[in-house]
Amino acid sequence: MLLTPRDRAPRPATDGARARTSAPRTHRRLKTALAASAASVCLVAAGASPIPLGVGDRLFPYLGNPGYDVAAYDLSFTYPGSNDKPLQAVTTIDARTTAPLSRVNLDFARGKVSSVEVDGEPASFAAAGEDLVITPDEALPEGRWTRITVRHTSDPMPAGGREGGWVRTADGLAMANQADAAHLVFPCNDHPSDKARFTFRVTAPEGYTAVANGLQADVKRSGSATSWTYRTQHPMATELAQVSIGRSTVLRRIGPHALPLRDVVPTRHRTALEPWLAKTPEQISWMESKVGRYPLETYGLLVADASTGFELETQTLSLFEKGLFTDQAFPKWYVDSIMVHELAHQWFGDSVSPRTWSDLWLNEGHATWYEALYAEEKSNRSLESRMRAAYGASDRWRAAGGPPAAPKVPESGSRLGIFRPNVYDGAALVLYALRQEIGRPAFEGLERAWVSRHKDGIATTADFVSLATQMSGRDLNGFFQAWLYGEKTPPMPGHPDWKPVAADQSPGQPTAPKVAAPRKAAAAQHGE
Repeated sequence: MLLTPRDRAPRPATDGARARTSAPRTHRRLKTALAASAASVCLVAAGASPIPLGVGDRLFPYLGNPGYDVAAYDLSFTYPGSNDKPLQAVTTIDARTTAPLSRVNLDFARGKVSSVEVDGEPASFAAAGEDLVITPDEALPEGRWTRITVRHTSDPMPAGGREGGWVRTADGLAMANQADAAHLVFPCNDHPSDKARFTFRVTAPEGYTAVANGLQADVKRSGSATSWTYRTQHPMATELAQVSIGRSTVLRRIGPHALPLRDVVPTRHRTALEPWLAKTPEQISWMESKVGRYPLETYGLLVADASTGFELETQTLSLFEKGLFTDQAFPKWYVDSIMVHELAHQWFGDSVSPRTWSDLWLNEGHATWYEALYAEEKSNRSLESRMRAAYGASDRWRAAGGPPAAPKVPESGSRLGIFRPNVYDGAALVLYALRQEIGRPAFEGLERAWVSRHKDGIATTADFVSLATQMSGRDLNGFFQAWLYGEKTPPMPGHPDWKPVAADQSPGQPTAPKVAAPRKAAAAQHGE
């Protein structure tokens, strides 16, 4: 995610569950450890009033739920033709229990539930905080496949100041679920540690086009409505789900290795946007030259006619504000680099997802790194100069937001509070220091190995430290402890002259353009 100012204009599983490859051992081990204590809470509380649960994430303790591992989601939405009215929806979840469960908690907070079935039988349900608590007639034993079907509405209108989920565009809807808002759209286990396959079925009136993550599997017309079906071929975190409904055009082209590309744009803006969209194949080739083959089944840009305040790496279909491409105040090199930032996330954050939200620096630090590297190689914008400016501000970023791998808890009611400079340029600075410390060949080998070993899985900061130690042949625990968790920024290897800069000595905030300063001003700070 890139921030921009808000004031700018033994049950057989489903096909998806059957097709799911075994989770990486790290995924299973970490999920089991995370869920163990919380699962016991679920069982103890089964005879009492329903209570909200969570998997214990330090930054979002109420997210996720213990006792089961989702294999597949099947989401069905019927769009009424107006983006201020609820959609009718059906969510089907195939999951395997990892503990005995008398109740099953799902995250869900913005819609009305009309019925719930567990394994085809009606089940009682109740709301508890932002959880939907389901009580089947019989407790579910450990190790059992179960199917949960929830019939509900999905409301695109914000309530109680709670933002996120559906984004209302000029001609329809899109999704923006990061970090904790997928459950404002559909019932789910809303934590990146539980990735699953997705099937989307979207019905909309004539004149609208629906697109979702993955590849189109079917399209049917019935009277004045059309229904589209999309399926993902790789597991996905709930925060990366995307559905676009609008008066849109889908533009198709071929990427490297015959990769199918498709962009979704407002029909009336397709001509103006085409020069930008045509850049994607080359950008994918560039990323592949750095970290290896593109890891997913398709890619493209979803250009929304909306003022969201951010760009977002939804899996296989990144969300962008139209204004990023049409506002002439943004230099071309800058827009190019932002496109690469979201593209890089398909490797870092999407294919390899964070085990907890404290591991966010692995997503944003890497995306910022390749954004800056692309700007250097393609537009002669010095990476070293950007990193030196980041070094000057790093102590201030750490004081305000915490060290890169131990970000401070977001303020109450602030959905985007974890997306601070410390996890963008502050985290990219850690990668720069690592390259300085171990040398380019070892660093570049580490990057390729990281996305290869953890493809389609989840990973932790500890996993990255361990792999870096292995790839470099050196014990780097002390290095990472200081750079990732220290209150102060350590000396930069190879640059003893780099010093922290006090706020009143800085001519302007040297952060990445999308984090803490309006885009126009930030682009100017980067040399425009």
